[in-house]
Amino acid sequence: MTQIQPTVTPNLEEPKFGFNRYAERLNGRAAMVGFVITLAIEYFTGQGLLSWLGLS
Repeated sequence: MTQIQPTVTPNLEEPKFGFNRYAERLNGRAAMVGFVITLAIEYFTGQGLLSWLGLS
């Protein structure tokens, strides 16, 4: 028995909320910026981020 494959691909919209490509891309970029800022703080102050914040 052969299966019939659909001939039209549905045009699905990206979800407005939750996990979507835009949210994941934005989150990744924010994480990279935060990591670079953390490295800069450690380089210029000579102490770790938690020490600089007074948490350790």
